[in-house]
Amino acid sequence: MGKALFILGIPLFVFLLTGLAGKKLKPFATGIIGTIGIAIATLISYLIACEYFFGIGKVDGKFQEIIPWTFEWLRFTDKLHIDLGVLIDPISVMMLVVITTVSLMVHIYSFGYMKGERGFERYYAFLSLFTFSMLGLVVATNIFQMYIFWELVGVSSYLLIGFYYTKPAAVLASKKAFIVTRFADLGFLIGVLILSFYTGTFDLSELTANKGSLVVATTAGASFMGLSVATWAMALIFMGGAGKSAMFPLHIWLPDAMEGPTPVSALIHAATMVVAGVYLVARLFPVYVFAAPDVLTMIAYIGCFTALFAAIIAMTQTDIKRVLAFSTISQIAYMMTALGVSGYGGHEGLGYMSSMFHLFTHAFFKALLFLGAGAVIHAVHSNEMANMGNLRKYMPITHITFLIACLAISGIPPFSGFFSKDEILTSTLENGHYILYITLTVTAALTAFYMFRLYFNIFWGKREKTYEHKPHEAPLSMCLPLIILAVFSCVTGFIPFSDFVSSDGVPFATHIKWSVAVVSFNVAMIGGLVALLFYARGSFASDLIVERIPKLYHAALRKFYMDEIWMFITKSVIFKIICYPIAWFDRHVIDGTMNALAIGTQRISSSIRVLQSGRVQFYALVFVLGTLLLTVWALYM
Repeated sequence: MGKALFILGIPLFVFLLTGLAGKKLKPFATGIIGTIGIAIATLISYLIACEYFFGIGKVDGKFQEIIPWTFEWLRFTDKLHIDLGVLIDPISVMMLVVITTVSLMVHIYSFGYMKGERGFERYYAFLSLFTFSMLGLVVATNIFQMYIFWELVGVSSYLLIGFYYTKPAAVLASKKAFIVTRFADLGFLIGVLILSFYTGTFDLSELTANKGSLVVATTAGASFMGLSVATWAMALIFMGGAGKSAMFPLHIWLPDAMEGPTPVSALIHAATMVVAGVYLVARLFPVYVFAAPDVLTMIAYIGCFTALFAAIIAMTQTDIKRVLAFSTISQIAYMMTALGVSGYGGHEGLGYMSSMFHLFTHAFFKALLFLGAGAVIHAVHSNEMANMGNLRKYMPITHITFLIACLAISGIPPFSGFFSKDEILTSTLENGHYILYITLTVTAALTAFYMFRLYFNIFWGKREKTYEHKPHEAPLSMCLPLIILAVFSCVTGFIPFSDFVSSDGVPFATHIKWSVAVVSFNVAMIGGLVALLFYARGSFASDLIVERIPKLYHAALRKFYMDEIWMFITKSVIFKIICYPIAWFDRHVIDGTMNALAIGTQRISSSIRVLQSGRVQFYALVFVLGTLLLTVWALYM
């Protein structure tokens, strides 16, 4: 397991090398160095996974936490200190495999997609930094180390989203992502500080050991505004996760992040940044279950609402990358809901297992969707569905792989999304959350509808005019990742995931619940068939929807005005009501007081400076007058 440190070291070394020496290397050499580096890290990840799951990881029928490397970085008190290390357990190993695999596909794909782009070497340097940051986050041994890498993920995503820094929209999108997630991360930091203050540790193993007993014991009896300290701490920590994973109402940054290069969108949306919040809740899951169950319930309902909300918006978008962006929000919300309804241990933890399973399968088919969309954009030079159609004749490989991804995300068997989504729906139903089950089932139908709306508008339909430039299939460097990810999207659903990942580390058996599976399959088929009727012949049926429900359609098209609401809150509430009075108080009261003291001191010093004039005669006169006054005072007193 000592080789786990190389998974972090290699991307960091590649980032430093390509970042510092990139200008002296040819762009192709920079890409090769970055790709070879992540390929080695991927190989090591697979070796660690095999060694852990089929070797040293399981002891007495339970998967153990292994810390192959750690050292003390900062010490605050006898008990409280920050360590840096590597934690190996089922979900961290799973994330190592997912992150390195998707990152490798993006590195290879970018050879074709980013060819000839200015800043090619800078792009590969940022990819390595992003991969290093995410890998450091998932193997963190303590929550403060996780927070450090959490912020590095934010910084590197800012750099990648704003890669086209001469494009105003990209600059605004990168700033929006950075500010929104920093706002959420403030809650994360406060939650970490509260938790560490009461427990006296940042260590994840100590916090989650024995069903979170340390947190339960140390925060017992402590409350604030009617809620326990544990509830406040875990809710604030979830706030950070909600920002990263784009949960309502902190989702507004994610659609605009599409301004970055399409391979970046695949990396951010598939396996890295957006799943960080899900991973955070999963990592602290025993604490949520036993110390803050109310927060877990809140997570379930926020996730369920976000899933439906994002799916409705995705049905109206015309930019293919924005459709996929809202699809990501909806699918991540599925994972959050599953965590929120889950119990702990054995079959009670089905929601936990299904959340991690969907995270695993989603990474591959969502990366495939984004990279397929990138191949389409590369061919037609447009993001708008209205400028596409009939592309199956020109791009057969992209067409087939994109169709596989659509089937997977829609939950059509035997593709991977069917199995993981079925487990999520089963977990909501078996735990008695019927409203959540119905909502997620409806969302599944909407998912199939908007994904096949996207598919038919891109690859089928009739075009009134021909393309200015005849579209053609993407080069091998772009097609190869599509084929590999398509294979993963076909086979990963058959992995007996519960044999490897569970809430308490003990494997358990799962079976398809056919009553749930049949319903989810039927609603997915209905959604797909409606899309077929509306869009297969290129009748861009948005007009029909506009005629029937114009207000709802336009509201969804404008994303229910959430951007406008946030701008109103920011400008009219935060700036005018909060920031402007504080600024006025700072300028007129605080600065005014300091300025008054300075002016008064200056005037007093100016009036008495004659006493320090340097003239001996004046000093003698003052001395004599003072002596006389003292003498007179002494005689008459």
